[in-house]
Amino acid sequence: MGIRNYLIEGGSGTGKTSVATELERRGYHVIHGDRVLAYVGDPETGQALAGPPEGVAERIAWSYAHWIWPVDKVQSLVADTTHPVTFFCGGSRNFHKFLHLFDKIFVLEIDVETLNRRLDGRPNEPGFEPDERALVLRYHGTREYLPGGINIDTAGTVPSVVDDILVQLA
Repeated sequence: MGIRNYLIEGGSGTGKTSVATELERRGYHVIHGDRVLAYVGDPETGQALAGPPEGVAERIAWSYAHWIWPVDKVQSLVADTTHPVTFFCGGSRNFHKFLHLFDKIFVLEIDVETLNRRLDGRPNEPGFEPDERALVLRYHGTREYLPGGINIDTAGTVPSVVDDILVQLA
């Protein structure tokens, strides 16, 4: 929904939601992908899926692998020029279907020590289990499910992270 559209991606715990909130606080138009776009579906076809097939032992890994955004909805939002700038913030396993729509892609990164501290604050979050934490740490190490883009270190304060992103828009 912008004349210029930017994707802010990153693994769990890297600060996508915090960055989105700070961008909104500064008056930017933001699409919270994990809240308003994401659903569990087939990354190739976009077909919604009810859950893992019978017998899938790694339910959490399956759910992460099938967290997608509707390509037609992303295309529609990008085509709307109501706002001068729109930031799409969140993770999607089918990003390869719409990366070409964005002017720039920012990938939030963090060191493993800071990530562990952030994850320590999540144990009571609904659905957050030790197996999920292990998966997040594995994906952090492998960078699986992340697009290429401009890497942004999110170990600092949220305002400084947003400043780092905004300086690269020009």
